[in-house]
Amino acid sequence: MMASASIVLEVIGLTVRFGGLMAIDDITFEVRNGEVLSLIGPNGAGKTSVFNAITGYLRPQVGDIFYNGRRLSGLQPHTIAARGVVRTFQKTSLFGGQTTFNNVLMGLHLSARQRPLAVILGLPSVMKDERKLKDSAWDILRFNGLESRAHELGSALSYGEQRLLEVAIALAARPTLLLLDEPVSGMNPTEKVRFMGTLDKIRSKGTTILLVEHDMRTVMGASDRIICLNHGRIIADGVPGEIQSHPEVIRAYLGERAARAGS
Repeated sequence: MMASASIVLEVIGLTVRFGGLMAIDDITFEVRNGEVLSLIGPNGAGKTSVFNAITGYLRPQVGDIFYNGRRLSGLQPHTIAARGVVRTFQKTSLFGGQTTFNNVLMGLHLSARQRPLAVILGLPSVMKDERKLKDSAWDILRFNGLESRAHELGSALSYGEQRLLEVAIALAARPTLLLLDEPVSGMNPTEKVRFMGTLDKIRSKGTTILLVEHDMRTVMGASDRIICLNHGRIIADGVPGEIQSHPEVIRAYLGERAARAGS
C-alpha cells in the first residue's frame, strides 16, 4: 500500500474509560484507502473497544472519528453502517436456524430501498428488486466459496464456514470499510488459508479492511500496516517487518518465539 493513498478513516485523540479503568488512552491513527491495517496487542489492550467506538457500539469520553471527512462520533451503529462502515464480531452472529442463502439474503434486505407500503401492496418493482437481491445473494456466496452450502442451515456449517458466512453477511451491506474482529479465531490451518484467499478478493474489489487478530501468521501475511496497542496506547505503527522486530512489541506482546514464527 502506497503511503500516498488517501486517508479514509481518522481516529483522533480517542479516549474510553469504564469507571476507573482506562480502556483507550488518547490514541490517534488513520486508515488509508484500500489498505489492510491490523490492530494487535495483548488481551485487554483496547482493540475491540476501538472497533466498538468506530462502529457506534461504544461512545468515547474524548476524541473524534471521521470517515471520508464526515464525523462518525455520536452516530448510531445502523447509521454508521449505512455510510459504508461495517463490522463482524468476535463471536459468530448468524441466524443459525436459517439457511446459508437466507442469512445473506436477510443481510441484503437490510440495505434494500423498497418502502414498506410498496412491499405490502406487492408492486412489480418489489418483485424485480427481490430477484436482484437473490441474484446478489448467489454472487456473494460464490465470492466467499459458500455456494455449495447455500441450502444448509447456518448452525450446520463448520466453524470456519460460519466465520466466512459472517463475512458474507457483512459484505451484503456493501461496505467500503470492513472491520473484522478476530475472523480466524478457532479456524484450522486449512480454513485460515481459505480465509486469506477471501481477504485478498475483498481487498481486490477496493474495500478497505481494519483487522483485529491474534494469529500472527495471518496478520503478517495479510497486513499492509500494523498498529500494536498495549494498555490502551499505541506502542508501534509500521509495516509487518518493522512490527515483527520492534523491541517494545516483542516485549509487550509477541515474544521472541512468536516473532520468529511470524517470519
